[in-house]
Amino acid sequence: MAEESSVGVVRINNLDAEKQTLLNNHKEQHSSAGEIVRDIIIGVSDGLTVPFALAAGLSGANATSSIVLTAGIAEVAAGAISMGLGGYLAAKSEADHYARELQREQDEIDTVPDTEAAEVAEILAEYGIEPHEYTPVVNALRKRPQAWLDFMMKFELGLEKPDPRRALNSAMTIALSYILGGMVPLFPYIFVPKAQDAVLWSVVVTIVALLMFGYGKGRFTGDKPFKSAFQTALIGAIASAAAYGMAKLVQKYSVIF
Repeated sequence: MAEESSVGVVRINNLDAEKQTLLNNHKEQHSSAGEIVRDIIIGVSDGLTVPFALAAGLSGANATSSIVLTAGIAEVAAGAISMGLGGYLAAKSEADHYARELQREQDEIDTVPDTEAAEVAEILAEYGIEPHEYTPVVNALRKRPQAWLDFMMKFELGLEKPDPRRALNSAMTIALSYILGGMVPLFPYIFVPKAQDAVLWSVVVTIVALLMFGYGKGRFTGDKPFKSAFQTALIGAIASAAAYGMAKLVQKYSVIF
C-alpha cells in the first residue's frame, strides 16, 4: 500500500499486520519541530541582544528614555523585517536546491539506470549488507521509480524534501520571535523617564530573560541548561557593555574635539 507523507514523499507500506500493530502502538519521543525551534532561537536570541545593546549605547550617550524607546522600536521593526527576509530567502534557497537536485537525480535514473542501481548497492554495502542481501532490494527499487528517486535523494545526497510552506513560516516565526525578544530590553524605558535609571532596569530584565531563554534552549537542544543559560546571558551582557562603553567613549572624545 502506498502512502504519501506530509511533504509529498511517496512511501510503500508492505508491512504485515503484526509489525504494523507494533508501530502503531509505539510512540516516538523525538521532536519534529526542530526547524521551528531553530527559527525561534534565532529570532529571540538576536531580539534580546541587539536592541539591548542599542538601548544601552544610547543610554550611555545620555539620550532620554523617549529617544531610546523610539530608536529601539524602529530597530526592532527593521530587524524583524531583515531577519524575517533572511529566513525566507534561506528556506527558499534550500527548496530551490532540492528541486534542482531532484531533477538531476531523475535524469540520471532515466539515462544511466545501471549506474544509479550500482550506487544503491554501494550505499547499502556501506551499512555492511552483503551482495546477496542487497541485490533483491536494488531490484525492488528499480521496479518502483518514485521510491528509487526518494531513496537516492535521502541516502545518496542526504536531502529531505522541504515543506512548501517552510519559507513563509520561517520568515514569520523569526520576525515575530525577534519582536518578542526585542521588546524586553525596551520595556523599562516606557515607565522610567530617565534613561540612566531605565538602563539599570533594562539590564536586570534582559539578563533574567536571557538566562531563562538560555536555560530553555539548553533543555530543548540537549545541551547543559545552566551552561547554556550562562553563555546566552554572557553574550548579551558583553554586547550591551561594549555598546555602552563605546557610547561613553565617543561622547567623551566628541567633547574634546
